[in-house]
Amino acid sequence: MSQLLLLNGPNLGILGRREPSVYGTDTLADIEKAVAAEVSGRSWRVRAVQHNSEGDLIDAVEAGYDTVGAIVNPGALMIAGWGLRDAMANYPHPWIEVHLSNVWAREQFRHDSVLAPLAAGIIVGMGSLGYRLAARALLELVAA
Repeated sequence: MSQLLLLNGPNLGILGRREPSVYGTDTLADIEKAVAAEVSGRSWRVRAVQHNSEGDLIDAVEAGYDTVGAIVNPGALMIAGWGLRDAMANYPHPWIEVHLSNVWAREQFRHDSVLAPLAAGIIVGMGSLGYRLAARALLELVAA
């Protein structure tokens, strides 16, 4: 059975409790279930990984070459996660970068992502819905 890699970076393991006014009240478990529901019609399963360490995320990407695509929320690693960027450059399938908040409506340092130029697309500011939209996009991008 095919798997979709759902990769979440630093501080995303505490979603639901972390600044709900910015990141919403859905937990990471809620997001994982929603993404799984989106891709279930294609018989894909979700391989969900969250780490606060960039090295652990890189390991997950390298272990995920057998997945069909990825949804990646790098969190703050979007700013200076050059190791993660290099790992995603070698990831052999389409992937979508997702951010819960509208990063361009926030502090200036959040306006640039080192990963974004490599992504098939970027979804920002849609809250947890962004993950479901990314899953729908990957269903279109990945050949059946």
